[in-house]
Amino acid sequence: MNEPDRYEIFALAPNQKKVTYQKDTKVKDAASFTLQKEDHTLGNILRMQLLRDRDVLFAGYKAPHPLEHYIILRIQTTPKSNPQKALETAIRDLIDEASGLEEKFKIELERKKQDRPDYY
Repeated sequence: MNEPDRYEIFALAPNQKKVTYQKDTKVKDAASFTLQKEDHTLGNILRMQLLRDRDVLFAGYKAPHPLEHYIILRIQTTPKSNPQKALETAIRDLIDEASGLEEKFKIELERKKQDRPDYY
């Protein structure tokens, strides 16, 4: 069949970079990041987190085609910031948020185990 191998959806090819950066030559304080082997899941989370930042004027992404496994994330910031810094901050904030959620889940799971030891 013409179906590609499943690992091609998430495994990087040799010498393929996960993220590439391209500064916008027409719009000041703007850039595009190409994220290989990613889809709407990460694109939407990053976009939403970037839009929480007061120094981000625009954040959007596109997935050019369903059979091509990459997204293009575009960021424009105020002059006192830059797109790379904004993306790094957004990623760091998402990691902190996920860690906090994981910790709350573990605490709640332990509480449930104590309430019903025969169930777990």
